[in-house]
Amino acid sequence: MKKKLLVLFSLFGLSSLQADFKSLTTKEVVEAMKKGIEIIDVRRQEEWEHYGIIKGSHKLTFFDNAGRYNLNNWLQEFNKIVKNKNQAFILVCAHANRTKVIGQILNKELYYKNVYELDGGIVHGWINKGKDVIR
Repeated sequence: MKKKLLVLFSLFGLSSLQADFKSLTTKEVVEAMKKGIEIIDVRRQEEWEHYGIIKGSHKLTFFDNAGRYNLNNWLQEFNKIVKNKNQAFILVCAHANRTKVIGQILNKELYYKNVYELDGGIVHGWINKGKDVIR
């Protein structure tokens, strides 16, 4: 069995068997934005007001204050931004905790490809790196 797995890894490459959900550095996000990749900020209104947002981001709250979410309602708005399951997009939250959960749902359960998050979230991955936000 182990030999068969090794053959599969060598034939298809390890990357083809890995998840399509990936954390991006600040620099990678900046480069992706230049290419027009959509940024989706999943935080709540009070967080946008407190920290600001990355210019050009779509504000699309996922979890409410109690940690609940309505995936079907969220997807209705999300699908206005991300038109198909192959379109690349970057999720942003405060510290990259919520984006990990959302990214896994989108990638593993709903089969979206090219799902990314800002490593460290807007606080550590953007603001603390000296990047601008708007309010």
